[in-house]
Amino acid sequence: MSGKLTKSSIDKAIPQDRDYFLWDSELKGFGIKIAKGGRKSYVCKYRVGSGRSAPTRRMTIGAHGSPWTVEQARAEARKLLGRAANGEDPAREKQEEKKQITVAQLCDLYLENGIGTKKPSTISTDRGRIERHIKPLIGKMKVQEVSRANVKRFLQDVANGKTSIDKKTGLRGRAIVTGGKGTATRTVGLLGGIFSYALDCGLIEVNPVHGVKRFPDRKGQRYLSQQELVKLGRALSDGESNGLNPQSLAILKLLIFTGARKSEIERLQWDAVDIQGGYLRLEDSKTGQKTILLNAGALETLSNIPRLDGSAFVFRAHRGNGYYQGTPKVWRFVRNMAGLDDVRLHDLRHSFASIAVSGGASLPIIGALLGHTDSATTQRYAHLHDDPLKAASEAVSGKIAAALGKSSEKSRLIEITGKKIQ
Repeated sequence: MSGKLTKSSIDKAIPQDRDYFLWDSELKGFGIKIAKGGRKSYVCKYRVGSGRSAPTRRMTIGAHGSPWTVEQARAEARKLLGRAANGEDPAREKQEEKKQITVAQLCDLYLENGIGTKKPSTISTDRGRIERHIKPLIGKMKVQEVSRANVKRFLQDVANGKTSIDKKTGLRGRAIVTGGKGTATRTVGLLGGIFSYALDCGLIEVNPVHGVKRFPDRKGQRYLSQQELVKLGRALSDGESNGLNPQSLAILKLLIFTGARKSEIERLQWDAVDIQGGYLRLEDSKTGQKTILLNAGALETLSNIPRLDGSAFVFRAHRGNGYYQGTPKVWRFVRNMAGLDDVRLHDLRHSFASIAVSGGASLPIIGALLGHTDSATTQRYAHLHDDPLKAASEAVSGKIAAALGKSSEKSRLIEITGKKIQ
């Protein structure tokens, strides 16, 4: 169907049981598509090259109405036809442009298809770093445009706190993002994985994160000394006296006694608790099925927790049927009372391992206690904690000092008496 396209003729066009086109008699190749659903879209049709064998392309200009009037669409079609006459292929160029997705779009694709066998908790952490750091800083950039220099700048911006926020979320919640060098290093590590996914998909030829030097990641290198554990114990006791939430205090004690992860204790269900056998038998953890040994301290803590009717969770939420999640807030209060402002909840797990090292436990034993599936993960505890080395050094020092002291005493006696001392 053809005729000069006008607003009136387009408005009168009625959808049929299948899509059809109205072609403009004034400008060859300009037309409008009437979809069976009622949508009306301006199109431009042209040949790529010359001759009857040249392929035909059809390119959508835009929907009829705001912002495209028939006059504007005809003018746009005239430009496209002119480019095609000069040997260009506007439709192909538009398709290529669509392939150039943004970093934000790549992140969404990664979370949908590129996470592999990552645990839900890890995916949640990745999503947080994407939403809080990656998208705000480089989310609008085209994936192909991201260079190593851009990644270096991104690393520095996160380290300097450019993405820091502190805002209220809901009635009682707060979102606090601080940034810092550790966060920058770990987020760039995630970014490297995201661009590796893009590389596998054929979207890029080179990963721009490769070769970018990151800050030393000191994650996990904070351990509680014996004296600090004493301070923490006093703070927990004072917390009980001051009416801090008993569920949080019990969770903190179990983290200290077992070296378990926060999520493993917060989400603990009664059917996983084997008091008689002295184990927690978890069906799902970060490393899959896992058994946690319950020592005397952990057993005593669990025995003092009341079992509430109607809840499968050991630590039930105040509202609803979920599990309690208020531990971080109480932990900040407790650590401040103990003067341990730089200690994170996860450091309790590392401290458990370091105490085991200082007690002479072997790496396989420590790995079994923590539920490590990779011995390389346990290996870091062989050299990160100072206490065993200090103890050995002090023992050597004592012997050396005793020998030096005895030798010095003999030398002074020789000087005084002039006789050899047996």
